[in-house]
Amino acid sequence: MSLPGRRKSSLAGAGGGAGAGPFDTLGAKHGAPRKGGRLPVYVAGVFFVVFVIVMYGEDIRSVTLEPFARGVGPVRQQAVVVSDAGRAAATPRRDVLSSSSTGKKTVAPRRDVIASPERPVPVALPRDDGRERPGHAAAKTETAPERAIRKVTAPKVKKPKKAKRPRRLRPARKTVAAGVVLGSPETCDLSKGEWVFDNASYPLYREEECSFLTSQVTCMKNGRRDDNYQKWRWQPKDCDMPRFDAKVFMERLRNKRFMFVGDSLNRNQWESMVCLVQSAVSPDKKYVTWEDQRVVFHAWEFNATVEFYWSPFLVESNSDNPKIHSIPTRIIDAGAIAAHAQNWRNADYLVFNTYIWWMNTLNMKLKRPGGRDWEDHEEVVRIEAYRKVLSTWAGWVNDNIDPARTSVFFMSMSPLHLSPQVWGNPNGIRCAKETMPLVNWRGPIWLGTDWDMFKVASNITRAAAPRVPITFVDITTMSERRKDGHTSVHTIRQGQILTPEQQADPGTYADCIHWCLPGVPDIWNSLLYTRIMSRPDAATAALTAR
Repeated sequence: MSLPGRRKSSLAGAGGGAGAGPFDTLGAKHGAPRKGGRLPVYVAGVFFVVFVIVMYGEDIRSVTLEPFARGVGPVRQQAVVVSDAGRAAATPRRDVLSSSSTGKKTVAPRRDVIASPERPVPVALPRDDGRERPGHAAAKTETAPERAIRKVTAPKVKKPKKAKRPRRLRPARKTVAAGVVLGSPETCDLSKGEWVFDNASYPLYREEECSFLTSQVTCMKNGRRDDNYQKWRWQPKDCDMPRFDAKVFMERLRNKRFMFVGDSLNRNQWESMVCLVQSAVSPDKKYVTWEDQRVVFHAWEFNATVEFYWSPFLVESNSDNPKIHSIPTRIIDAGAIAAHAQNWRNADYLVFNTYIWWMNTLNMKLKRPGGRDWEDHEEVVRIEAYRKVLSTWAGWVNDNIDPARTSVFFMSMSPLHLSPQVWGNPNGIRCAKETMPLVNWRGPIWLGTDWDMFKVASNITRAAAPRVPITFVDITTMSERRKDGHTSVHTIRQGQILTPEQQADPGTYADCIHWCLPGVPDIWNSLLYTRIMSRPDAATAALTAR
């Protein structure tokens, strides 16, 4: 009897308390649970639900929650083909990414899908609107089993290898220029042809672009108004000359010395050559130095020099000082050349000239062989003195030049234009105000050049040095027609630019010897360029022969 009483008291206490648990209701109504009740079934059901949620939670959320979160119907997906650039998803798998700006969630690309250039792989991306964008096809929503199958069966494709970048060529390869052979055959006479007006490709450089020009030749800067003299191209009759290429030429000159030797006309040509090549050299790797009788353009980038050596007669004379000399007292030592020639040794290209200083008198003063001083001299007819001097020079070339290393050239006479009557301008004054070359000229060209001296130079250079070839470059014939190209009154005199009063007196002050730059000397250098680039590099040819 006491046992039921205790049970009743216990139940009453429990029922009266506020802490009765949820399962106590069963006990309160039916008493203690009977053996074999349904409690284990409920527990198993709970565990099953939890297990399903854990295993398929992501799929349930993607099917049920996301459409409601976006406020739209079932998810539409668009098939996007990953291009052969290989931009497959590179981040770890994150099927759901949140957007801080919109508060929406989007499905990220799967990392297990790899793009292939041979077989593009469609990657399903969700769309927020119900329309298809042009150029893209819609794909059906992919279920969890389908994704699982695709993950298992998707073929593994190797990522395409990145194409190798082409190897950058070194700007200083010696073989580039050494192997280049351009230009015209040796049988083509470059001196025969005509001047063609070409304002599309000429001038080859601009006066203001070349800081190495001296005031003697900058005609536009000195007041000349017409510039057509810069735009004439020489066209040989039977062949073509290649356009001057500064980079190609500087590659040919790499580690070499290019030297002009002679009078102020060769200095005029040296300035032209410097302006032609300087564009191929970096601004901080080029400069000019003056050393007594020699001026040198240095191209550090190519370890090359373009030089001019002052020697107006080639042999020694009492006028060898470039700043101190006079016409009446000029005396030549026709047999002495060593003092000058020691400066020419080891040059790779030698370009000689001598002419203009011979034209002041009909006879020349030559120092007697074995004479004690310059006063011990005699006068000799000009052409005979010229022959003696060139014979001495050619003998030195033959005895001292290595033809496997050094190429030798001799520039013919640069003409004067002092008599406008001979080209049909009886009212002209020297070369002043001439703006056109002689085009379609049918008459004889005899404008003051001593053609007898021309023949002497041609014969000696071609025959007097049998061991060392000397190339005679005829610039006389073409230059005779260029009465328009001289500096005239747009130049300097005794280091000063001519004043307006001096420019108004061309009969006294017009310089019809030297040439404006850009201008005619650029064509002379184009001839040199054609001959040099038409032949294999001397040093390379010598190594090949060995």
